[in-house]
Amino acid sequence: MTDLNQQSLAAAPEARQAMKRIAPALGSYTDSVLFGTLWQRPDLSKRDRSIVTLSAIIARNHTAELDFYLEFALDNGVSTAEISEIITHLAFYSGWGAAMSAIEVAQPLFTRRSVEPASLLGAAVAFLKIDETTESQRAAMAEQSAGKVAPGLVQFTTDVLFKDLWLRSGLAPRDRSLVTVSALVAAGHFPQITYHLNRAMDNGLTEAQASEVITHLAFYAGWPNAFSSVPVMKDVFEKRAKY
Repeated sequence: MTDLNQQSLAAAPEARQAMKRIAPALGSYTDSVLFGTLWQRPDLSKRDRSIVTLSAIIARNHTAELDFYLEFALDNGVSTAEISEIITHLAFYSGWGAAMSAIEVAQPLFTRRSVEPASLLGAAVAFLKIDETTESQRAAMAEQSAGKVAPGLVQFTTDVLFKDLWLRSGLAPRDRSLVTVSALVAAGHFPQITYHLNRAMDNGLTEAQASEVITHLAFYAGWPNAFSSVPVMKDVFEKRAKY
């Protein structure tokens, strides 16, 4: 058994006992396939896998698993400040309720780790430089698609999401994109993937890494969501290959 397996079993003994009683085959798959194989695959780092997993779990409001995976993410190099920022980001992409459920689970962990609020980023934060050309193109698309139906939505999207949230320095742009794409796939929001996958790849996510994100999410968001995202990703890959 790998060190990763040992860590997972030691960290979640109650879940392991429940699987033994209720679904022993699931326990076997957890050991041999989930942690023994999937988490060992090389095309995503364990830190990236933790970001993808947290995003999927929070997006799907699967809080029973969250405490373990928050601890695991810290062990894999995701900082408490980054976890705070992931939860904040997902409030916009998965809803305030999902973020608040994550906060409820994270609070004891932050207490155990002696995380002080002063070490986390508040609303006043250094912003990354905006790409005005890219933002103008995005704003024009949003206005064309939704401006006549929901002008308030378009305005908040510009002012709060793309001129504030996406420019916060608490997450690297590639990580923020990784969170977003993972949450969209996990929640089955396939029409939104095209824009955000392109943005993720512009931010440094490779095609091999994007492919592995989908493979990883099959286990955490289900095979149907993973396979339903494949045609969207295939289209993005093919169009980018032409340029």
